[in-house]
Amino acid sequence: MNFPKIDPIIFEFGPIALRWYGLMYLLGFIAAWMLGNYRAKQPNSGWTKDQVADFLFYAFIGVIIGGRLGYVMFYGMQWWKEDFWYLFKIWQGGMSFHGGLLGVIGGALYYQYKSKKTFFEIADFIAPLAPLGLMFGRIGNFINGELWGRQASADFPLAMRFPDDPLGLLRHPSQLYEAVFEGLVLFIVLWIYSAKPRPRMAVSGLFLVGYGSARFGVEFFREPDAHLGEIISWLTMGQVLSAPMIIIGLYLLIAAYSKKTK
Repeated sequence: MNFPKIDPIIFEFGPIALRWYGLMYLLGFIAAWMLGNYRAKQPNSGWTKDQVADFLFYAFIGVIIGGRLGYVMFYGMQWWKEDFWYLFKIWQGGMSFHGGLLGVIGGALYYQYKSKKTFFEIADFIAPLAPLGLMFGRIGNFINGELWGRQASADFPLAMRFPDDPLGLLRHPSQLYEAVFEGLVLFIVLWIYSAKPRPRMAVSGLFLVGYGSARFGVEFFREPDAHLGEIISWLTMGQVLSAPMIIIGLYLLIAAYSKKTK
């Protein structure tokens, strides 16, 4: 199967261009805003629509700044050493989930100070809103024909050739695997789990375990970055960064159910 080549630019108007990847980020933000407003309306949510919009503003800034800084630090240091301005060339691509997560944590810490809410009150509320944004982001990766998977067997029904692959191999569409497991499946699990009162930190812990496990597993099908390869033995950078998420998430779940503060 050949990759269904899609123009990454939806339309251009002079120097302004709307790209599918940017649209996916916008859809992810809109989804989080709508879901957050829905949850804020529920009895005893502890949130208002204005608070949701306020926090999502800081979270969005955290995603952009943290995502770019994380990509440069984790994946692109060699290019930054050659070109200082590479850090700011977001239009060339390159965003890291793990960096974006750190950026959102920074936004949550600031909002904690601003709103007087506790950190995990914020984190538990926002965690179920994030996976759909991750799903849209991976769909954007697929449309761009980037971050493809490892070589797949010729008889695998989803195997496809990506146009920018210099080897022209049949590969796993790992971007779609991530969209399903890191995005849709994780969203369903977290949304259902958080629909009832849970011990404080439990929703955040489940998010970390769920994303970390999904990302760790899909990395077996995703082609490692050519300039990095495996980082430690057979572990890729994505797996090295996801393993601590699983450990911290398990700790939060155990601690949450030990304290049982809902």
